[in-house]
Amino acid sequence: MPFLSDTLARVKPSATIAVTNKARELQAAGRDVIGLGAGEPDFDTPQNIKDAGKRAIDEGKTKYTAVDGLPELKKAICEKFARENGLSYTPGQITVGTGGKQILYNALMATLNPGDEVIIPAPYWVSYPDMVLLAGGTPVPVEAGIETGFKLTPQALEAAITPKTKWFIFNSPSNPTGAGYTRDELKALTDVLMRHPHVWVMSDDMYEHLVFDDFEFCTPAQVEPGLYERTLTCNGVSKAYAMTGWRIGYAGGPQALIKAMGTIQSQSTSNPCSISQYAALEALTGPQDFLPENRKTFQRRRDLVVSMLNAAEGINCPTPEGAFYVYPDISGCIGKTSAAGTLISDDEAFATALLEENGVAVVFGAAFGLSPNFRVSYATSDEALREACTRIQTFCAALR
Repeated sequence: MPFLSDTLARVKPSATIAVTNKARELQAAGRDVIGLGAGEPDFDTPQNIKDAGKRAIDEGKTKYTAVDGLPELKKAICEKFARENGLSYTPGQITVGTGGKQILYNALMATLNPGDEVIIPAPYWVSYPDMVLLAGGTPVPVEAGIETGFKLTPQALEAAITPKTKWFIFNSPSNPTGAGYTRDELKALTDVLMRHPHVWVMSDDMYEHLVFDDFEFCTPAQVEPGLYERTLTCNGVSKAYAMTGWRIGYAGGPQALIKAMGTIQSQSTSNPCSISQYAALEALTGPQDFLPENRKTFQRRRDLVVSMLNAAEGINCPTPEGAFYVYPDISGCIGKTSAAGTLISDDEAFATALLEENGVAVVFGAAFGLSPNFRVSYATSDEALREACTRIQTFCAALR
């Protein structure tokens, strides 16, 4: 009898984490490697938020809390949803978890049965399909390619819905592409969903505050109030507040679903870290003046990376609306051979050769469900980005 669960055969480790770890190993071994794989801001957590965490320690706020979040944090989250998204929730409709990932996982574990389908636009965040599989459901990737700006069309969504569809996972701005849906584009999708009342919406709004130019963020239940009773609006403090390591995510949704998610959490992690919750409370209620400055920095980096990658032979890099990723197409590089003699048969071979020969770590597109592409996280210094893009240009110029 095998010792390990058959469930492990259905999933694979996170490719983004694997690339980041590989880059760190090479750096530790003395290699000159620039890592563009990690999806986390390089900014430090704002001082007022760090101070709130320190105060929580000093004041002895280090005990268990309510399983799914401090009452005062839930109240602050309700106020955030009302203030920024026009969504009205009560504390009983709010859950707080150990990062945004746990929120999504809890929801899927609480709702999926064998045979249930989950529609996921591709390219997608690497964890979506595997979390669906772990929860016993069936991921249904639906391609949203470069020709539509990496955005799902209403026609493609309509065609993917079946009587077995339980969830539609929506992420805007997107990881890995940075694509953001306008209000009109989102309304076209919600119009489809209104025709299928058995389909629930899981909206991952983690990059809400990281939007550029004149783009205006909106979320499904805000655009179509008719979806409110079957939408889980998910968010967290990781990206906008540079708090990835603090591990706090949250969501608002129907009370029955929130209660079920709390049951799952009560038998897994129990409450999120108490210290992190008090820091998150300060993040949501304290000064927000650093957000525009951070956006300005990310927009400058986006423009730098897009310009330099589009100057590389064989690469087409669209300009994203938000997040801190670009997702260039490398169709012009496939089938060629690198300077060291590696055949670039697909985007994984491209990423591997780029790392080994030129010391730049990126995540290959197949991990996100759409090829041939790769993802660059530009959440690092201008200097590192300029050097990395120069190396990518050099690598591509040498392809024959």
